[in-house]
Amino acid sequence: MGLLQDKLAKYTLPQEIKAKGVYPYFRCIESEQDTEVTMSGKRVLMFGSNSYLGLTNHPDVIKAAQVATEKYGTGCAGSRFLNGTLDLHLQLEKELAAFVGKEEAIIYSTGFQVNLGVVSCVTGREDYIICDELDHASIVEGRRLSFSTQLRYKHNDMEHLEKMLQRCKPESVKLIVVDGVFSMEGDLANLPEIVKLAKKYDASIMVDEAHGIGVLGDQGRGTCNHFGVTDDVDLIMGTFSKSLASIGGFIAGDKAIINYLRHNSRSYIFSASNTPSATAAAQESLHIMQREPERIAHLWDITNYSLARFREIGFEIGATSTPIIPLYVRDIDKTFLVTKMLFEEGVFVNPVIPPACSPEDTLIRFSLMATHTKEQIDTAIEKLTKCFKALDLPLNPTK
Repeated sequence: MGLLQDKLAKYTLPQEIKAKGVYPYFRCIESEQDTEVTMSGKRVLMFGSNSYLGLTNHPDVIKAAQVATEKYGTGCAGSRFLNGTLDLHLQLEKELAAFVGKEEAIIYSTGFQVNLGVVSCVTGREDYIICDELDHASIVEGRRLSFSTQLRYKHNDMEHLEKMLQRCKPESVKLIVVDGVFSMEGDLANLPEIVKLAKKYDASIMVDEAHGIGVLGDQGRGTCNHFGVTDDVDLIMGTFSKSLASIGGFIAGDKAIINYLRHNSRSYIFSASNTPSATAAAQESLHIMQREPERIAHLWDITNYSLARFREIGFEIGATSTPIIPLYVRDIDKTFLVTKMLFEEGVFVNPVIPPACSPEDTLIRFSLMATHTKEQIDTAIEKLTKCFKALDLPLNPTK
């Protein structure tokens, strides 16, 4: 065994968790992604999916993917920069730009690649990147690759953000990068105040709308639209793997910025382009989202219902106001254990532990789809309450 193998063989944490019988990752699904899935031969309620509009098995989305595959084949065999640009890509980019209210957009092969490729290249050595401490890992990786000075502010703490802006040289570019909806906590960025500070200190703003598109705003246009600050935000990022029921991502902005990214963003230039089927599926999902507003309306109906029920029973759910509902456990071992217990009860949820959160903030992430019913939610909450009580996890009912 070589030195590399010797070093990496010392990483035994997964094996230790498996030995305890509570390993919660890479659980195999044997059916379509829906409100119920088949796992290990049994039906399980799915409350761990990011398919907020429940479109992954929509017949029109499946048909669009099939038609695109028949026309273009299974792949593009190259990057967008060279031989991998289809008219289908250009059509979707035009639609996405119009949808989020920007001049132009470009598509990347994943949402992670968007943040990696954009954040790492739009600012220079004399510039600044300023991030919320709870920004998504893809933003973190993007800023790590940047040569700019990197600053972080406490989560949604506008006073601390202002202090970070005050540390920046006035003549330098200052880019604030923030999640519109925070993916684990479910709360919203304070975009109106961020915009005010950006104007005060001549900063630019990039908003990650991965969990906002399809959920918030007019026809699901996202957090920027929800707060009415689209024109004040320089870059709007989105992903296809949530509400748009596919795989891929995009960045939208003015022509000058998109032109620069099109020729300098390495994860765009040097990655193979989106498959025809993924592109067509995202495009059709975008169409359905706009023509079936009842999906978003129902998503909010069950979101408000769930939030009220969780608070009434006494679950600690933090400041969430979205279909992402964190149920705080605040103990790593019990987070794994309650995840296992719930699965045995027929409910799939995701555990969130470090590095996705601090050790004292571990939680299980309960997420909703527009296709969930209140009956399914009631069943899940009944099982959750049972498991939390069995582990002596605190429940503090509202009066």
